[in-house]
Amino acid sequence: MYGQVLHHQGREEDLVNLNVGGIQHKVERCILLRFPNTRVGQLIQCCSDAAILELCDDYSPAEQEYYFDRSPQVFHCVLNFYRTGHFHALEELCVFCFSQEIEYWGIGELDLEACCLEWFLERKDELEQNACGWSSNAGSTGEISVVKSDLWRFEGTWCSNVRRVMWQTLEDPNHSKCSKGVAAVSVLVILTSIVAMCIHSMPEFRYATNSEHSVLDSLELICIIFFSAEFVLRVVAAPRPLKFLGNPLNMIDMASILPFYVTLVFESLDEDDGEENQSLVNMGKVVQVLRLMRAFRVLKLARHSEGMRAFGETLKNCQCEVGLLILFLTVGISFFSTFIYYTEKEDASSKLTSIPVCWWWAIISMTTVGYGDVYPQTVAGRIVATLCILCGLLVVSLPITIIMNNFSKYFDKNTPKRRLSAAKT
Repeated sequence: MYGQVLHHQGREEDLVNLNVGGIQHKVERCILLRFPNTRVGQLIQCCSDAAILELCDDYSPAEQEYYFDRSPQVFHCVLNFYRTGHFHALEELCVFCFSQEIEYWGIGELDLEACCLEWFLERKDELEQNACGWSSNAGSTGEISVVKSDLWRFEGTWCSNVRRVMWQTLEDPNHSKCSKGVAAVSVLVILTSIVAMCIHSMPEFRYATNSEHSVLDSLELICIIFFSAEFVLRVVAAPRPLKFLGNPLNMIDMASILPFYVTLVFESLDEDDGEENQSLVNMGKVVQVLRLMRAFRVLKLARHSEGMRAFGETLKNCQCEVGLLILFLTVGISFFSTFIYYTEKEDASSKLTSIPVCWWWAIISMTTVGYGDVYPQTVAGRIVATLCILCGLLVVSLPITIIMNNFSKYFDKNTPKRRLSAAKT
């Protein structure tokens, strides 16, 4: 039937004249009416010139010709759809441009044939994800473009020139040699603080500082002074201080600095009141918790590391995948912990004596860690453990693949050397 229609030369009054992008087409009216809900199908059913002009760009009553200022390439695909009933996409065109064009003609993406639909949707989803990644990266914590885009906000503010130089020096390591030196010193101080914190945890150094401050305490004080001065200068130089304080990396900076000063306040209160009471005991526990927050200093390296920023942005953009991973693990842990408990509870030598204990066993088994502190004793329990480990491998590997792909994409786009090599190739 389609072959007969294609080669059939109809009467002139049965032909519809279409001019798309300067290219004329003569199509039989019955062919266009095969899809009456499309734009051209509705057009030839119109009874007035006003209704016709709502569906096309121009219309010549004398020549009975309809004009469309659209892509002639895409219309060839549309016209082939009218004639054959099969809709194919053009690979050389942008998928978004093609999607907009066919939407104008009243044809949906799902009308594409199976040979074109799969790659079309995959390419469109990939480009949409890349576009979202670029837009989120433009507002991310470590992007230098954000620093440059905020320079106009200094106009008309107090000490605008000085604050602009301070802002670029502290936030953009590639701005000048001075900014590179500041970044290098900042990294050195962070590493020194981390090393001092680790050494201070060793017993021979921990208990040798009761009577007087040690060199490590002095070193930590110097690092805190540097962190505090750097943070204050960045707040003063920031064009939008409130937004600056709401930045995740800046919140990490505050979390690494404030515990030191809060600890000093609690310790001074402890020295003023020499009597042992419950409030002082609780105060001591608070001090211990605040000292643990010094571990946030490690995260300060994210400001100077593309890899750590890429990891943070990956977790941010993969919230669904991470949530799916946690959900799978939670379901698996709940199932296998209950299963192993009822399998092992009759064995007196087994350490899996309760379901909460089995939770711990299921966690280390599904994540393939396997500390060996608790393990099944019976044959049935070992079979359950084997199934638990196999399920853990499957559950962990599926979302991890997506997360790693997103990490690789972000890292390739936001590493200057990789961007440069990609541009050359």
